[in-house]
Amino acid sequence: MRSHDYGRDILNTPKRKKVPEIPAEPGLVVEDPASGFCGAVVKFEYGQVVLEDRHGRHRLFPLHPAGFLVDGRPVTLVKPAPQPQKPRVSASGSVKVEGLRAKTAKASRIWVEGKHDAELVERVWGHDLRVEGIVVEPLGGVDELPGLIREFGTAPHRRLGVLVDHLVAGSKEQRIVEQIHDDNVLVTGHPYVDIWQAVKPRAVKIEAWPVVPRDIGWKEGVCAQLGWGETWEGWQRVLGAVSSYRDIESDLLGAVERLIDFVTVD
Repeated sequence: MRSHDYGRDILNTPKRKKVPEIPAEPGLVVEDPASGFCGAVVKFEYGQVVLEDRHGRHRLFPLHPAGFLVDGRPVTLVKPAPQPQKPRVSASGSVKVEGLRAKTAKASRIWVEGKHDAELVERVWGHDLRVEGIVVEPLGGVDELPGLIREFGTAPHRRLGVLVDHLVAGSKEQRIVEQIHDDNVLVTGHPYVDIWQAVKPRAVKIEAWPVVPRDIGWKEGVCAQLGWGETWEGWQRVLGAVSSYRDIESDLLGAVERLIDFVTVD
């Protein structure tokens, strides 16, 4: 007599295997099994995915469940989740303020020795200074600095930050700075003869800044040795090579950052 074997339980059907979902990242190679078209994901248009085959041809395909093959296996393509945008940074490395409007200038100022100094500071820190409402002004030299400070009339809400070239022990610049005794003035500087030297040599595609004899103007000597033409042409080459703080020597970076902090203190 046969056992009570009534065969397979028709209600106990095996579960269908779930088709994996794969984000359709650009560059992912998939195949449309219906047409045999094989290509890499390029983009999305009107809720469909655009594929590009090896001949550069584009075709649109709807995102149906189990509508594609990857390595011969059915998959469901889905739009990738949007990636969080990284905050944009300014040339100085600070977080860039989007939609910035012109801000009323504060009473505090940053003074630099010359036009080239001012242009380089603007190149790297211009965004930060506009956010803070700080104006940078060229002096044309520091020989009369103590008197200019007295004329300016400093106060806790009216501070001065001064950037000095070639501020090294025993220099003329150092002797001038030692005459300043004002809690609302901060003088910082760098050791370079000229602001050009604060730009890293690799940025201007040279191995090192030339050594110029003392009886020759430094800018003129540099342009003559490097074949840069007139000094204005040399400066355009130097300034054009600076795209961010990474192209600037640390001595200048630290000096300017301290000045900005000083004049922006409430």
